[in-house]
Amino acid sequence: MKTLALIGLCASLLVGTAQAAEIQVLSPPVVANAGLKTIADAFTRETGVTVTVRSLELLKIPQDTTAKPTDIVFVTPDLMDGLSKSGAVGARAPLGRVNIGLAVKAGAPHPDITTVPKLVTALKNYNGVVYSNPDPARGSLGALMIDRLLHRPEFADVHRVISSKGNGASGLINGEADSALQFESEILPHREIELVGALPEELGAFVNIDVAVAAKAPQTAEAQAFLRYVTSAKAAPLWQAGGLTPKR
Repeated sequence: MKTLALIGLCASLLVGTAQAAEIQVLSPPVVANAGLKTIADAFTRETGVTVTVRSLELLKIPQDTTAKPTDIVFVTPDLMDGLSKSGAVGARAPLGRVNIGLAVKAGAPHPDITTVPKLVTALKNYNGVVYSNPDPARGSLGALMIDRLLHRPEFADVHRVISSKGNGASGLINGEADSALQFESEILPHREIELVGALPEELGAFVNIDVAVAAKAPQTAEAQAFLRYVTSAKAAPLWQAGGLTPKR
């Protein structure tokens, strides 16, 4: 009888292991750094579903969505439109917005950047403004946006520095300049630097993010549950703390 009971217990454990689901999430750093791991861990605790996050530069995600098994995809609405038209994604929802912000070393003064003229003045007063390499081959939408912004006529006298240490936040931490422009969600995780604030809204220095279930998701039901979870009121404070303002 003891032997039969032991066999039954082992069988139950094997069934439980076989039924434990795992979903694969494809995310750009701007989302991955905005509290995605914290939210994914909370989802796992509540559902038992493991969440594995693969991070890739935003502009490279569309071509990679179907390259490997993927359940959930985060990209901008225009890129998501393209994925929808090609049949690569199914159910989708708006997630929220991440602003490009100005960062300085921890303890440094925080200038007023609430208007474009004040921002221009602040940036001109720095020895340098470091940001990510805008080479299109890298696939960084944020770097391209910042590079275009700093090449506008009103920013002509700003000393631009392209980071050789990674993104703008890393460049600031490593002393390549005394200020940086970077997505807020990629500034906030670093204690060595501080967020001064978002750039004025009229500059359009932000990205909106959508989330979708991949059309060929290996774990469709679990992926749909995850989509509902990340767009829920419960997840909103976690996104906000990470630098992503949830869609209301």
